[in-house]
Amino acid sequence: MLAEALTALAAAGGAAVVQAAGTDAWEGLRSRLARWFGRGDAERERGELERLEHSAAEIVAADTGTADRVRGRQEVVWQTRIETLLEGLDDEQRTEAAGLLQELLDQATPPSAGEAGGVSGNTFKGPTAFQVGNNNQQDVRFGPQT
Repeated sequence: MLAEALTALAAAGGAAVVQAAGTDAWEGLRSRLARWFGRGDAERERGELERLEHSAAEIVAADTGTADRVRGRQEVVWQTRIETLLEGLDDEQRTEAAGLLQELLDQATPPSAGEAGGVSGNTFKGPTAFQVGNNNQQDVRFGPQT
């Protein structure tokens, strides 16, 4: 099981895929994320590019009635794929991969000129909200304190 910080990072990755699909940011995120998943294996990278393209096509093609469901499903798909990759690494590799993923997400959501910071990956799971962006992380829990 991953630490909460890594789960939040994976959630931010899933959110980034959904947010970028169909936008100008897509090509850059798509290429960098496929390279991250490939971890030096060109065949694996090509497979991830195909998966990312399939996800983007589903998101863009969704009509108004199904868009939220499709986006939510794709966000979970990519969060799970990221978590699975991180879980399969040893501690040193996991730390390195998490750092690279954080850099990738920071590049995908740079702050606008004059903006104090940017936030990506607002993810709500039950009584918990995760926010990751611009080298920070916030984990908010709702309900009684323990």
